[in-house]
Amino acid sequence: MKYNEIIESIDKKEYKNLYFLTGDESYYIDKISKYISERILNEEEKSFNQVTLYGKETSTAEIITEVKQYPFGAVNRVVIIKEAQYVINIEKLEDYIKNPLSTTILVICYKNKKIDKRKSFIKYIQKNLLLFESNKLYDNQVSSWISDYCKDKNRLITNKSCAILAEFLGANLTKITNELEKLFISINQNKEITTILIEQNIGISKDYNVFELQNSLAKKDILQSNKIAKYLSSNSKNYPFVLTISSIFSFFQKVIIYKQLQNLSKQKIALALKINPYFISQYKVASNNYSTQQLYYIFEYIREYELRSKGINNKNTTHESLLTELIFKILHT
Repeated sequence: MKYNEIIESIDKKEYKNLYFLTGDESYYIDKISKYISERILNEEEKSFNQVTLYGKETSTAEIITEVKQYPFGAVNRVVIIKEAQYVINIEKLEDYIKNPLSTTILVICYKNKKIDKRKSFIKYIQKNLLLFESNKLYDNQVSSWISDYCKDKNRLITNKSCAILAEFLGANLTKITNELEKLFISINQNKEITTILIEQNIGISKDYNVFELQNSLAKKDILQSNKIAKYLSSNSKNYPFVLTISSIFSFFQKVIIYKQLQNLSKQKIALALKINPYFISQYKVASNNYSTQQLYYIFEYIREYELRSKGINNKNTTHESLLTELIFKILHT
C-alpha cells in the first residue's frame, strides 16, 4: 500500500494487525506511526491501551508481552515500536505475527535500514499484513516532490524555487518539510513562493547557488560563473565541494543526453532527463554552447577535481580553490 492508501484506510477504520514500516527515508515512517498514534484511540483510551517502546531498550519478549494484552475500555490496543532496527533477533516475533491478537495493532518502525526480504516473517507480512517501504528520493525527484507538497497544501511556488530548495536542502524530506512549513507561516496563503522570498526567509541566496551556477555555465557567462563559484567556495559548509561537483557532473551528463534527444517533444525530453519541462531551455542553451568533444573534456576535468578533493594529485591547491579552478577549465574548454 502507498502512503495515501494507508492513511485513507485508517480513516475508514480498516486497521491491520501489523504495520511494518521500513526504509532509509524516515519521513513517511514517522508520518504513518504518528497518524496511527493520534487517530485510532481517543485521549481517554490511550492511557491504558497505547504504549510506545524503543528498540534499544526493549526485547522481543517484552514486545510479545505487550501485544498479547487485551484492551481495557476500548476496542483496540496500539503498540508502537520505534527504532525497531535495534531490536535484537526481531525475527523471533514471527510466531506472534502469524497468529496476532485481533484487538492489537502493532506498528514496527524499522528506520534507516532495509530489512532482509528473504526472511520468512517478512515474506509473511508482505503477503498477509502490511509492509510499507519508505525509500529515499533520487536527487532528480526532489524538486517535483516539493512542488507536489506545496500543491497539497494549496500553496503556490515557482519551478525555480523548487529547484533551488532541492539543491540546497538535499533529499531529506523531514528537513525540506520543516523549511517549507516555516515559509508557509511567514508568507501569505495567496502569495507565490519565489526565490526572493526564499532568500529572505531561509537565507538561500537567489543569485548565488548551485542551480544558478549551472545556468551561468550553460550560457558560458564567465563573470557570473566565477562570482558564484567564489561564493560557494567561501560557504563550503552550506555548499560542500563534493555535492557541488556532483551537481555539475549531473548537469553536463544531462546536456550530452539532450544532444541525442533534442528533436523529440518537450515532454519526452523531460521524461528522459527526469526534469521539469520548464528547465529544458537551460539544457538547450548548454547544448548549443558545448560540443560533444568539449563535454568529454569537461567530464575528465570533473573526475580530476573529484580525485584532487580527496587528496589524490592535489598539487597543493587549497580546497576552496578547487571549484574556481574547475569552473575556469570548463569555461575555457
